[in-house]
Amino acid sequence: MKGTKWFALAAVVAIVAGALALTGCGTTTPAASTSTAPAKAPLSGSLTIAGSDTMINLAQAWSEQFMTDNPGVSIAVKGGGSGTGIAALINGTVDFADSSRAIEASESAAVKSKGGEAISTSVGNDGIAIIVNSTNKVDAVTKDQLAKIYTGAIKNWKEVGGDDKPITLVSRDPSSGTYTFLHDTVLGKTANYAPSAKLLPSTQAIVDEVKSDPNAIGYVGLGYENSSIKVIALDGVKATVATVTDGSYLLSRPLLMISNGAPKDVAKAYVDWILSPAGQKIVTDQGFVPITK
Repeated sequence: MKGTKWFALAAVVAIVAGALALTGCGTTTPAASTSTAPAKAPLSGSLTIAGSDTMINLAQAWSEQFMTDNPGVSIAVKGGGSGTGIAALINGTVDFADSSRAIEASESAAVKSKGGEAISTSVGNDGIAIIVNSTNKVDAVTKDQLAKIYTGAIKNWKEVGGDDKPITLVSRDPSSGTYTFLHDTVLGKTANYAPSAKLLPSTQAIVDEVKSDPNAIGYVGLGYENSSIKVIALDGVKATVATVTDGSYLLSRPLLMISNGAPKDVAKAYVDWILSPAGQKIVTDQGFVPITK
């Protein structure tokens, strides 16, 4: 009898042990994978950029931050005017031409004649502010008045509500995209700037000239507005971030980076970063208007 009980107990133990063994086999957790994604190689390469004087401070701020974030990248930036930058692009000596005006058909054709294609990317927005000396009592002009001032038909401030003083015309030089944009939008393509206009090599030079001459009038990008000069309204609207954003200001325009073909590798990474929130924050910080999507 005792033998029978012992045999039965042994059988139960064997059945339970077998069940546990089978259960363990069914729930075995596989070992965690130790594989990891390959580390992304640091960005490296070099870029050369030239062109718009309006964009020079913005372009330098972009390049400095991007190089800080990517130590393996070198970016050289210089101004000279939109036309100068586009000419360098045509000649193949830069990766990007910064331009405050649209590329002209003849310039696009010149790129194409060398087997390339001019690709323009909008990287910010701007408004051309009309500025006078801070002591000038004139607060506004119309588009027609501004055209007559810059063609020389209006020569005295009294003709637009100011003092009986001769107007000093201050302008950028013909290589400037701002010069071209103002000419085409306000003067008209068949008109010419007055021979008396002082043609200056940079936007900052215009600011300095208007600041020092009580009778001067000039034009600058939004990023150059400051308390040392006075911005006047054009057709009742002043150039501000708000009026450029909503399109109510006549002299609003995109800021462009023009490449020969679609940007690739480090050039693409750079443009993508400029269009990112980080790059567009710098647009705002520099006093221009960011791209809105």
